[in-house]
Amino acid sequence: MPVLSLSDFLWSLLIIFFMVAYFMMLFHVIVDVFRRKDESGFTKALWLLFLLIFPLVGLLAYLIVNGQGMGARDVGAAQESQAQFDDYVRSVSPGSASEIEAAKRLLDSGAIDQAEFDRLKAKALAG
Repeated sequence: MPVLSLSDFLWSLLIIFFMVAYFMMLFHVIVDVFRRKDESGFTKALWLLFLLIFPLVGLLAYLIVNGQGMGARDVGAAQESQAQFDDYVRSVSPGSASEIEAAKRLLDSGAIDQAEFDRLKAKALAG
């Protein structure tokens, strides 16, 4: 069984690193091709065919031609995801119930009157 020298091991690690980086970029570009809404299906098919036939040249060409658009689409997708998460959190948070409960305690203690409680309740339900 042959013994690997340190230089052979480091060279193998370097090759593996660049292969992993290449495949990550390739998958990111393929996802971006499918995610685009501004291109027709025919154009998407041409890009994918180009990426499959000439992978390195196709990857570099796509990044040069569409690099800025990829960044903008990534930012848009992240903002849309964050907005959906924020809407979900607002829909399930017990904020309104706790505000109404606090107002009810103030009403029961006599700190506010019924009109003020109704106003606070309406504000909590609206927000």
